[in-house]
Amino acid sequence: MALTKEKTASVVGTFGANEKDTGNIKVQIALLTERIKQLTDHTKQFPKDKSAARSLLKLVGQRRKLLKYLQRTNLELYRSFIKELGLRK
Repeated sequence: MALTKEKTASVVGTFGANEKDTGNIKVQIALLTERIKQLTDHTKQFPKDKSAARSLLKLVGQRRKLLKYLQRTNLELYRSFIKELGLRK
């Protein structure tokens, strides 16, 4: 259920400075967003899978913390980035 190497590489290529820039805050948030989308689809298909639902909540919390950090440090980048990802805030 993890992201494929190709999907990870495309996200890193889109949001990172280079293909190895996985520590960038934008890349981390984008990867978490992709994983959240994947787990959301899974939990809709299998509503009794409680471990997947718990993992989904943990990832949402982790992404929220990173977004809060980005908002605190660079507000303009935060606003443009949530528009780019299509997140509501």
